Order: sequence, then C-alpha cells, then structure tokens
Amino acid sequence: MNTIEISRLQGDYGFEAKDVDGHTVRMDSNPANGGENFGVRPMQLLLMGLGGCSGIDVISILKKQRQEVKDYKMIVKGEREAGKEPSLWKEIELEFHIYGPVDQDKAERAVELSINKYCSVAATLKFGGADVNYKVFVHPEA
Repeated sequence: MNTIEISRLQGDYGFEAKDVDGHTVRMDSNPANGGENFGVRPMQLLLMGLGGCSGIDVISILKKQRQEVKDYKMIVKGEREAGKEPSLWKEIELEFHIYGPVDQDKAERAVELSINKYCSVAATLKFGGADVNYKVFVHPEA
C-alpha cells in the first residue's frame, strides 16, 4: 500500500505532501477561499498527474520503437463542472508536442495507447466522468 504523509506548513491550507521516498509537493487552497498561494491546488495536481503519467508512457513506447525524442512538452487544459459540489473534471484537453525525427503515426499510436490503455490517471479521470481528448504534434526540427 502506498503511503503519503500530509503536513500543514503555512496558514490554514498550506500543506506539503511527502511520499515514502521523501519527494514533496506543496498544496494550497485558492486565495479566494483563504489560501495563500503556497502551492498547487489539489485538483490541478490531478491534471499534472495525468500529464506525468501519460508522458512516461509515451516516451517509453517511443523509445521501444527506436524513435529519437529530442524534446517533449505537454499542455493540459481542464474544465470542471459548474455549480456542483464536488466539482469534478468534465472536459480535459491534452496537447502532446514531440520534438525530433519521430514518425507521426507512431507518436499518435503511443498517445492513444497511453490514454486508452496504460495511464492509470487517465482511466481514473474517465471513470469519474471526464471526457479526455488529445492532439499530437510532431516537430521534426528540435
């Protein structure tokens, strides 16, 4: 079982999460709700987790296909349900920007496999009702 320790470090809502290996992430509430901009909002962390999970998958798949990824960037956008408590992610858009001499078809297949098969974060968000869409851009000149 994974264990995460959460400690309050600043103000009312300034928390730090620490995993078993000592890695930390700072979190805070929105300043409009009493936060002090100490860290990332917890719901934003879900989008960051999606980007990290899928990014690891995509790079791993492309490496196995002997594709030379010189650089990599993602943009993750999300829209939450309006007027609901809890307010879940309803629409998530991902842009995958892959730099280097990478085959477009292989890049698109790697992303498709990540989002629809391997990425546990994507599966979790979809199970919660989020519509996850993506676009793949290969930039041959890095």
